[in-house]
Amino acid sequence: MKVNSFSVQLNEGLYDPGIFKAFFLAGGPGSGKSFVTASAFAGTGLKLVNSDIKFERDLKKAGLSMKMPDEEEYFRNIIRQSAKRFAITTLDKYIEGRLGLVIDSTGRDYDMIARQHNQLKQIGYDTYMVFVNTSLDVALARNARRERTIPEYITTASWNGVQSNIGKFQRLFGMSNFLVVDNNKSDLELTTLTMNRVSKVVRKLISAPIQSYTAKRWMASERKARRRW
Repeated sequence: MKVNSFSVQLNEGLYDPGIFKAFFLAGGPGSGKSFVTASAFAGTGLKLVNSDIKFERDLKKAGLSMKMPDEEEYFRNIIRQSAKRFAITTLDKYIEGRLGLVIDSTGRDYDMIARQHNQLKQIGYDTYMVFVNTSLDVALARNARRERTIPEYITTASWNGVQSNIGKFQRLFGMSNFLVVDNNKSDLELTTLTMNRVSKVVRKLISAPIQSYTAKRWMASERKARRRW
């Protein structure tokens, strides 16, 4: 019998050490969020939700340029919207099993993140934000070296928008649940030290006891139901 992969994830979610933990990643283009994700969250078992993964894959399938030329904007937007819908559907399925999450976005859209944060808190999640910070000059330089580049004016606008939200994110998540990663350095040793520190903090938060009564009640109900299976 073929078992749906999401069903397996939902069944295993109750015993996942990351259950009811959600980490939001924020940082503009060129901030190095992908590197932080790979370094700090590797081996945690948290489910990554990032529309850019499908977006870039589908751009290549469609034969569109990764340099984001203006003349391809119409077709690129269709692919972008499809990738966002897929990410939302995937997130909903993960949340159904209360699985541990890494939600990756630029952080430019504060209202969207606030809605997701509030929805997760309502059903019992402990929520955190990892804010990957760089100077504008560093972001522009890194963006220019990426496979998928974004026009400089968009990178600048995104950087300004994300920076303007820092204070609001701090208030939304609370200072104890808000981690800023200074990712300006390019020196490998310094970067490794930073990522090791961030990884330790992340793992400590994942292993911390769940705080929400709603979450504890859900887990107790699930355990009781499974004993009857």
